[in-house]
Amino acid sequence: MTQGAATPLPPPKERRRLREAGSLSRDEVAERVGVTRETVRRWEAGRTTPKGQKREAYARLLAELTDAEEPSPTTAPMATAPTTTAPTTARPVPEAAAIQEPAPPTAAATATAVAEQEPAPAPEPVAAATRAGTAAEAFDALYTHAAPFLVRQTYLLTGRRILAREAVERAFQQAWQNWPEVAVDPDPAGWVRAAAYEYAMSPWHGLRPGKRQPEAPPATPEDRELLGALLDLPPVYRRTLLLYDGVGLDLPETAAETEASTPAAANRILHAREAVARRLPDLAVPEQLHQRLTELAGSEKLDAPVSTVVRSGGERRTRLWTRAAVAFTVFIIGATALTVRVAPTHYEPVPAPGSPIAGVPPLTGPEPLTPADLELRKELRDRLSGGPERLTPRTE
Repeated sequence: MTQGAATPLPPPKERRRLREAGSLSRDEVAERVGVTRETVRRWEAGRTTPKGQKREAYARLLAELTDAEEPSPTTAPMATAPTTTAPTTARPVPEAAAIQEPAPPTAAATATAVAEQEPAPAPEPVAAATRAGTAAEAFDALYTHAAPFLVRQTYLLTGRRILAREAVERAFQQAWQNWPEVAVDPDPAGWVRAAAYEYAMSPWHGLRPGKRQPEAPPATPEDRELLGALLDLPPVYRRTLLLYDGVGLDLPETAAETEASTPAAANRILHAREAVARRLPDLAVPEQLHQRLTELAGSEKLDAPVSTVVRSGGERRTRLWTRAAVAFTVFIIGATALTVRVAPTHYEPVPAPGSPIAGVPPLTGPEPLTPADLELRKELRDRLSGGPERLTPRTE
């Protein structure tokens, strides 16, 4: 990557090696440089490059680690990884690999190379519009180059066809939203692959009603047995095995993408191979495992949507989320204004509870009638039903 007059930095792999040689964690490096742990991880993976004062501080720290390291001509760059056990066996790559990504196209490589150069002065409106069109073309080239292979990789990772397509689509939509960052990334396909894997392996998918239904297994018994062996592995082991034996990444790149140390990634690969070999003894050879993974991915008809649909869908989702955020903000403002409007402006003391007053007789009233009173009342009503008797005078 072209740095111009900026302070030179060692390659990304050398940055990681120097940190591990100095027994420093990413959190310690982030605290000394003044950034987050995620930023340090991206620097060591080569996805982003520090600039300004952060670059100067990071360069000084790496220089201190280099000076503190004792030079040894017999020490290899990856001395921490056991050379006798680390799975670094070369593998033959089929001509029509279904999950291994080929070399990037010329358009995407050109766009990445141009984006990695020093920033140019502010362009004119016409030049800005032309650059916007070039960004869309570079995104379409990246999508056409990586999407078909990434869908098949994600299917081997999850065993679900619909989830694989959805994960790849969401990953490319996220890449389009962060295209300035993806365009300067040394490995744009790796950026999208990491996002797709993170989305596909999210444990929250198990809570979705549509994801609980099992999908149709592969057609042949051999493919079903291999896919079952992969899905029985822990997610971290499955991802590491797929990246190394399926995609074909090197051991340091696999360790960086899975956020693990190189020895840990090597041990995961070895344990995953042993677990698969126990169920399928024919796949104990790494070359055979790589070939079977390629054949399993190629046997599934997994097509990715058109790049323009992905870009428009991502923009539409961004607009919906923006409108939802604006509506929620307006609702909060309205609720706050209503509360301020109806809230009391002064303190009103609570009335004191009543207390009894001595010397006041209790309230009295007519007492209930006794049975004798009720009987007398009934008798009087029956006898005087026609009214009182009247005396009529008579003449004699």
